[in-house]
Parts: sequence; structure tokens; C-alpha cells
Amino acid sequence: MRDLKHFFSANDLFARHAGIELVDVGPGWAKASMKIEPFHFNGAKTVHGGAIFTLADYAFAVASNSHGTLAMGINTSVNFVKAALKGTLYAEATEQSRNPKLASYSVMITDDAGDVVAIFQGMVYRKKESIIPADGKREPGRK
Repeated sequence: MRDLKHFFSANDLFARHAGIELVDVGPGWAKASMKIEPFHFNGAKTVHGGAIFTLADYAFAVASNSHGTLAMGINTSVNFVKAALKGTLYAEATEQSRNPKLASYSVMITDDAGDVVAIFQGMVYRKKESIIPADGKREPGRK
């Protein structure tokens, strides 16, 4: 799991740019956090839905790849249930089902008080290749 944690922390440049940190990962599970910064806000002065989606999608990606098999998202949805205004948001992804080709995950996004901010669902297609090749490097855009 340490290699996987390092792989995602080092290689997901968009998540890093958004201020997202990987808190923990286990088989079929991941938790990430995002400290709310001024650049996360939309015109209504609440955290932008895209920022919340990015946090959830990152936790989803880590959890779905936690078995070591490359998993690529094929369908996602998100429901926003509470505005986020300050503090830190957390996304906890949990595997709901997995077979050799498909897997589904739910992600709960919560605030510092533990209140649910959004609910994310995602499905991945599980490819045959390893997430971390033998040389430890994955080329950008490699399929």
C-alpha cells in the first residue's frame, strides 16, 4: 500500500494542484482531504462543485486502483447535499462490488463537523495491467 500511496501522491498532479492530500488507503478503500482555500470558491462564495467532485474522484481513483490492477472510471455521479464554506473536506471511498472487469464505489464527502456535503458514486473498468509497472513509472496518457 505504501507504493500505491506514493504513486498517487507523486503522480496525480491535478489533485496536488487542487490541494488534495491522500490520508490513507487500504484494499478497496481510500480517504483524502482538501483544506478549503479561497481558490476553491464559486461566485456564490461556497466551495465549487468541481472542487468537491475532484476530491471525491481522487479518493475513488485511489480506492479503485488499490488492488494493484489499473482501473479507469467509466461512470460517475455526484449529489451535493450541503454547502461547504470553510475548514477541511474529507472524501472516504468504499468499494461496493468488484469482479474481474467492473467495480463500483461510493464516496462520502464530509466537512470538519462530520456532516455530509456530497455523495459520489462511481464505476470503473478494471484493465489487465498493473497500476505500477515493474519499473515503477507510468507514462502520461499510457493505456
